[in-house]
Amino acid sequence: MDATSPSKRPPRGRNPRGKGELLREEVVAATLRMLDELGDDQALSLRAVAREINVAATSVYLHFPDRDALVLAALERCHRDLMLAVQRAELTEGGPVAQLRARTLVLGTWAHDHPGLYKVLHESTLNQRTDMRFKEELGRTTTAAVQRCMDAGLAPADDASMVALDLRSAVHGAVSMRVNQPDGPWPPLEQQVDRFLRKLVGTSPAPGS
Repeated sequence: MDATSPSKRPPRGRNPRGKGELLREEVVAATLRMLDELGDDQALSLRAVAREINVAATSVYLHFPDRDALVLAALERCHRDLMLAVQRAELTEGGPVAQLRARTLVLGTWAHDHPGLYKVLHESTLNQRTDMRFKEELGRTTTAAVQRCMDAGLAPADDASMVALDLRSAVHGAVSMRVNQPDGPWPPLEQQVDRFLRKLVGTSPAPGS
């Protein structure tokens, strides 16, 4: 075995004073990588994360008292990054319908690229065991995007929060089926999203979509 392999490297020394936050960030980043590979938060351990970044397990426990606390912190980071991607997608479009479509497609693309994280974020029992209120931001911003379509006269006036909930439910269903049955005969997600927008929101696809 190569002398530089993780099993041969000595544990990394202490971080310099004031650098503890850097270690925390490294732990969270490693946890995200491992969760994406595992697709199951129950299969993760703090000791495994410590081995991944070559530190003593006690270094991880200093920042996170247990697995749920670590996974929750990682999912909060994951959700924050996803919301930034949604915002960037909206900024590339010029009208409310195109913006709503763009943000919806980002969610599908992200789930395709990170099926393991999608499963932990939305399908794990952590959702029942811990407070994951940070996920409410997605509902609020989707409602606002639907409301902009209605205000512009591009969708029938309705309860935007309920319409947004219907849209999110449909998209999550379509995405979950792809994640859990990747070899299924699924149509292109773009086509499904356009149908959801027509049937659930009442919009027409943006020109050129």
